[in-house]
Amino acid sequence: MLDLMSALADWQPAATGERCAVATVVGTGGSVPRPVGTSMFVSESGDVLGSLSGGCVEGGVVAAALEVIADGGTRREFFGYSAEDAFAVGLTCGGELEVHIELLADTFGGLRPEGRDAQDAHDPGAGLALIRRVDALAPRGNASARGARAVVVPDPASYQVAKSDAVAALLGAAGGGHALLLAAAAQLEPLLRSGTTGVVRLAVESGCYGSPGARRPAAGPITLLVESRRPPARMLVFGANDFGAALVPAAKLLGYHVTLCDARPAFARQERFALAEEVVTDWPHRYLAAEAAAGRLDARTVVCVLTHDPKFDIPLLQAALRLDLAYVGAMGSRRSHGQRIESLLAAGVAPEEAGRLHSPIGLDLGAVTPAEVAVSITAELVALRSRSPRGLSLKDGSGPIHRRRPHSGAPDAAALHPAAPHP
Repeated sequence: MLDLMSALADWQPAATGERCAVATVVGTGGSVPRPVGTSMFVSESGDVLGSLSGGCVEGGVVAAALEVIADGGTRREFFGYSAEDAFAVGLTCGGELEVHIELLADTFGGLRPEGRDAQDAHDPGAGLALIRRVDALAPRGNASARGARAVVVPDPASYQVAKSDAVAALLGAAGGGHALLLAAAAQLEPLLRSGTTGVVRLAVESGCYGSPGARRPAAGPITLLVESRRPPARMLVFGANDFGAALVPAAKLLGYHVTLCDARPAFARQERFALAEEVVTDWPHRYLAAEAAAGRLDARTVVCVLTHDPKFDIPLLQAALRLDLAYVGAMGSRRSHGQRIESLLAAGVAPEEAGRLHSPIGLDLGAVTPAEVAVSITAELVALRSRSPRGLSLKDGSGPIHRRRPHSGAPDAAALHPAAPHP
């Protein structure tokens, strides 16, 4: 749901006061199109915002959501592939989905405006999280318990669950449930800190959780859905050239906060780099060192060196390879890569540090044009993030980077070498 919250304010059915339901994936099995936490809104008139499966179960989810809107209850729906009934609603990929459906007003209650404010006003560098009750015994939204089914967390990296009155209210543990809060903190905080999504179940014994004298009957576990988003990882693109211009928008599609840096003002200020969050005119190695000293780089940061000029590349790579970064890649041919490694070793870079360099940069896709090279680079980043063994990095291959295209009239590969204009 976290991904749809920003769109909710402008969604016409919600803006005009229609009753709406929210359907959320809370369990999966086997191969499924979307992960736990994926949500879809359904209005009483049948309008839909979002998707749970790409189409194969949406009809059944909408029907169940309309029932929830009609009777005000909640639903747990299970969808899987049915070999016996070809017309049954299910997943053709063979997986299974567990979907929780409730009224949108019950989810947010009186928290809804504050939730919007938290999302609109929060520091993008601090992240955002949403904690929701999705078990059958979750309190229903009403005037006396508004917001009791969801908590918006504007700074998940530093949020202390055990000290949170909002989480205590969510659990029904206000005034006497410190042990329950501690148990919740042990499971919630790792998800909040890591920026991941997960389901947390807390066993509740019959006893005294809540206000003094109030007793809770023995019941199933409290079930919480946690969606946490860390601030976007940074990508630093060095090189205001055609390849940098293609990589900036491609990287933004993957969610990176992109900075373009080039020491040449006339190149850096071109309009084609305006999509970058920041455009910096500075010597690359000096800018990188300043960002590292200011604590603005971390283990998720990506550095892509597209300048292909030793006077920029060597001092920049010398600094980058000594930092704890997710990825350092440099454009160039295998010949220029060999020369670059020799220069780095001569400058004092340790062999194991030099071994971290992804050069030639990207996956071996036969990329030629700047747009294709951008796809190659982002494909390698996706493969590394998912730890996929399927992608072959150009750094691990041998032979020419480019092969002549099989179609007649294909341009000569050497004339289209992506290692920036001239070695």
